[in-house]
Amino acid sequence: MWIDTHCHLDASEFDADRDDVAASALKKGVSRIVIPGVERQNFDRVRELAHRIDGGAYALGIHPLFTPRAQEDDLHVLREQIAASMDDPRFVGIGEIGLDYFVPGLDDARQTFFYYEQLKLAREFELPVICHVRKSQDKVLKGLRVFSVKLGIAHAFNGSFQQAEAFIAHGMRLGFGGNLTFERARQIRRLAAELPLDAIVLETDAPDIAPSWLYKHRNTPDQVPGIARVLAELRGIDEETLSLGTTANAHAALPRLSRISA
Repeated sequence: MWIDTHCHLDASEFDADRDDVAASALKKGVSRIVIPGVERQNFDRVRELAHRIDGGAYALGIHPLFTPRAQEDDLHVLREQIAASMDDPRFVGIGEIGLDYFVPGLDDARQTFFYYEQLKLAREFELPVICHVRKSQDKVLKGLRVFSVKLGIAHAFNGSFQQAEAFIAHGMRLGFGGNLTFERARQIRRLAAELPLDAIVLETDAPDIAPSWLYKHRNTPDQVPGIARVLAELRGIDEETLSLGTTANAHAALPRLSRISA
């Protein structure tokens, strides 16, 4: 059993074959796919999709790259949607939220405002968060500390060992995916190989961050077993041990995942 803790299955890249992609993942042992929200306009879509596919789950949030067009009223809508989803077993948390200092032109104050307001919601509803941490690890962690949010995933982690240890000490798990399959990605491969196993969850970020064998092609959630195979080799463990460990870690990071019965 594998869990893809981060897959944008609602993206337009899947419009032609979305259900087939989900079915292929299930056939390859990916029994859970977490679909994060990115803006107000896709909240209903990710919820509907999570209920349509076997093992689907969803989170709701405003992604930092979407903050330029987000409105403050979107936060009120988000709060209402979260409140309405609390009895939904397929709703697992708040995300994708966070900060991005890689893409030029983003307003720091604006993305920080939306990040902090969503952390307040996570604290209010006692929910885990799925965090975007691209070039922003320290500031994302600062927010988690300020608002005492101690559960969730630092998605597509690519920081230092010191930063990794700080996230882990705070209670967060770290997401690893296709990047670790590239031999040139030495830092990510070292992190994935040497960090405690109980800190790691698997993800694809599909349709992005494809593994080496799909370089410059669309990524899909059925690639999790292949990514896991590389990770198991890097760590010198068998795939069953990795499967059991990363599944337990995903449930620890997103406890509501365990409520999904199918």
